[in-house]
Amino acid sequence: MKLKNAVLLLSDLKMAIVVALIPTLKAVAKEPTLLFRWQALSRIFFARMWMDFGDEVDGNCKDLKERLITPNAYGVVLDIGAGFGHTAKYLNRARVTRYVALEPNALMHDRIRSQANEAGFHESDGTLVILSCGVEEPLKILSNLSISSSSSKQAAKLTSAPLVDTIVSVLTLCSVPEPQKSATRLVQDVLKSGGQLLIYEHVLSTREDIQWWQRFWAPVWACAFDGCRIDRPTDVWVSEIKDREDKEKSIWRELDLEKKEAETEETLFGHSVGRFVKG
Repeated sequence: MKLKNAVLLLSDLKMAIVVALIPTLKAVAKEPTLLFRWQALSRIFFARMWMDFGDEVDGNCKDLKERLITPNAYGVVLDIGAGFGHTAKYLNRARVTRYVALEPNALMHDRIRSQANEAGFHESDGTLVILSCGVEEPLKILSNLSISSSSSKQAAKLTSAPLVDTIVSVLTLCSVPEPQKSATRLVQDVLKSGGQLLIYEHVLSTREDIQWWQRFWAPVWACAFDGCRIDRPTDVWVSEIKDREDKEKSIWRELDLEKKEAETEETLFGHSVGRFVKG
């Protein structure tokens, strides 16, 4: 891999620091204990940075999202790592009955609400649900969805039943703790039979020289971007999810996975795009 391509991400790191460092330091000045709460500090930095770059990142993959999300998403849609709720813009309101935004960073919630409301989803009528729990908590997700759509008595019966028709993961599994385990449980426990998982994720390269640089930069990148790792074979992990009962059988009835078009081969941020239908 050419050195110039291996260090290109430094410009992104610089821009993130320029935009988010001072607001983060001001937050620390108001609340010094943040210095001992790394996750909270990281979320403040990331939320401020995303205010400047979120719309641009979304715009860069607008055409892809219109092909992946708009014609496919239906029913109850769970958007994991919702960020500022950009996914809501790509949902066909006639086909989607509920938009569930999963975002542990509460600093993002107001922007999620704004984007979702503009797309026609509202908490007042139950078509919008914003959850603060993480992907690694499938039972909590189910519990919240059950309670928000049923009486408490009915909810107790529904908690363990899959309730989601479509899961959307856009640049999210890169920052999830134990992503392979979390994705497996999410698909097995939360996604209905016949439901689908739509992914757009940056993934580990198939070239060993690029992999080396991805692993080299991954810890640095994760510090600035709220745990995001650029060295995960997310596409492989998702493809290999097995049926809960038959460990040798794939959980997927249909699998359509490809690399993002028009990306240079020597990039640290190669993306995979996929649609998976649960059997």
